[in-house]
Amino acid sequence: MERFDLLVSEQLKIMDKLLYLQSEIERCKEIEKQLLILQDDAQLGPVQKEIETMKKELAEIQQLFEKQTEAVIKSYQRENIETVS
Repeated sequence: MERFDLLVSEQLKIMDKLLYLQSEIERCKEIEKQLLILQDDAQLGPVQKEIETMKKELAEIQQLFEKQTEAVIKSYQRENIETVS
């Protein structure tokens, strides 16, 4: 069960990163919206670039999370098989 617990712990850390990035993207989108209203093109570009960078990072973390989910499931299944045998 040790490996399973370790995998779950790692997955929780990744979930925290996902939630943080999602909130940061939302925050930047609000800034982007305000800059569009103010027609501040000088500051709009860097904010939009930051949003795109965070979206790419979010997609990478989501893929990692999915792989970890598969590893958690396999670990759990293996440990249950070993326990039953």
